[in-house]
Amino acid sequence: MANNVLIGQKRQVWIWALILGCVFAGGFWAGLAVARDRGMPFFFVRQSPWSIGIYEGSSPFKFFPAKGVKNPVLRAEDVTDVSAEFVADPFLVREGEGWYLFFEVMNRRTSQGDIGLATGSDGLHWTYQKIVLDEPFHLSYPYVFKWEEDYYLVPESAAANAVRLYKAERFPDRWVFMGTLVEGKDYSDPAIVRFNNHWWLFATPQWDQDTLHLFYAKELKGPWLEHPKSPVVQRDGHHARPGGRF
Repeated sequence: MANNVLIGQKRQVWIWALILGCVFAGGFWAGLAVARDRGMPFFFVRQSPWSIGIYEGSSPFKFFPAKGVKNPVLRAEDVTDVSAEFVADPFLVREGEGWYLFFEVMNRRTSQGDIGLATGSDGLHWTYQKIVLDEPFHLSYPYVFKWEEDYYLVPESAAANAVRLYKAERFPDRWVFMGTLVEGKDYSDPAIVRFNNHWWLFATPQWDQDTLHLFYAKELKGPWLEHPKSPVVQRDGHHARPGGRF
């Protein structure tokens, strides 16, 4: 009987030690996370999962690292105005004598994507500038295009259950919201193109990455309608989700 009581007491001691250990360990790692987000240095460095590189090729099917470039050309560590987890979804724009690179910046503090900007003179070497678009919800996939001397941006805004249109009030760093093209569903990676005097918008629902939907409009601001033959791709994850500019 005494041995059983002693064993029970020891077990309780170990249980309380385990609970206290978890509490202190959780606080320790939480403290590290806060300090990391505030820019304090550590003896370890966590590698960001994505970065941006530049490749060149003789066709869309043959690519190799661009000459004179050390990839990646842009990393989370290059972002200076927010603490970045990673950078992704690059879109290139050539305007005048300059090159402009728009991309997703995953913000550690807010755990959501913002749209960042880098500039360069040759399309190979880049200098980070700043965040140019930040919303209360996640943004990524900054599909930038020019139409009638103005620049427009259709980012992924699935967290807002809408496909949203922005216009450059001052290219490349000041963008204003122009309106919603498609709403009511969380469409990923919307890709837009002008063809045969109509606008066409391809997008994949986040809840069904194997399906590609198609919308069309006569005017950029709409009204936008889903095409009668949409979805145009079904049950095919290799071809459904858009992957960049047309």
